[in-house]
Amino acid sequence: MDLSPTETLQFYISAPRPCPYLQGQTEMRLLTHLPHSRGAEIYELLSKHGFRRSQGIAYRPHCLSCNACQSVRVPVAQFEWRSSFKRIMAKNKHVTREIVPAKATHEQFSLFHQYVTSRHGKGGMADMTALDFAAMVEETTINTHIVEYRLHEQLIAAILLDGMHDGISLVYSFFDPELTHLSLGTFIVLDTITEAAHANMQYAYLGYFVEGSKNMAYKSKFQPLEVVR
Repeated sequence: MDLSPTETLQFYISAPRPCPYLQGQTEMRLLTHLPHSRGAEIYELLSKHGFRRSQGIAYRPHCLSCNACQSVRVPVAQFEWRSSFKRIMAKNKHVTREIVPAKATHEQFSLFHQYVTSRHGKGGMADMTALDFAAMVEETTINTHIVEYRLHEQLIAAILLDGMHDGISLVYSFFDPELTHLSLGTFIVLDTITEAAHANMQYAYLGYFVEGSKNMAYKSKFQPLEVVR
């Protein structure tokens, strides 16, 4: 893909900071702003080289002494449906799903805050305000939407998704941390893979897998798992 002179990307390297995944490691990122013009096309290209999106910024790890972060995706047609996955889908058969625009709501933020406080209370996201949440959801230059999951009309989970030509990129998910019996984190990924298959898409992009990180270990369950380089 060729860029016009006004669309030439400028890349930056972030300042070092403590790694949020591996204790004792330092994190640095390679960053660029996604332009409003052709932002979706440009992100498609960058995603093939391991970049991810946060609001209007595309980034990938650029650490000097570590390469543990690997951008991964599931080839949908080859996905291995384990018996445990089928049981999780069956447990959630009464959960309804609805695709909604990438527009933050108070209901979503309330569930998000409950989730991050319970699961990631020591992380930076626990301090996010409603305005921060709205920025995470709404500041996008590409095809972004939310899937809401409800049980008896109550919002119990949601995921922010980016649509691409060859797949669906899972940006961020959150769910009711008290409904552990429903395995909602795994269910959301399985549901996204199912929808990608129905849409004849090749991949479900799961973000970064970090060897040795407890928070990222769950992604290894979804096989086969391809590394995007």
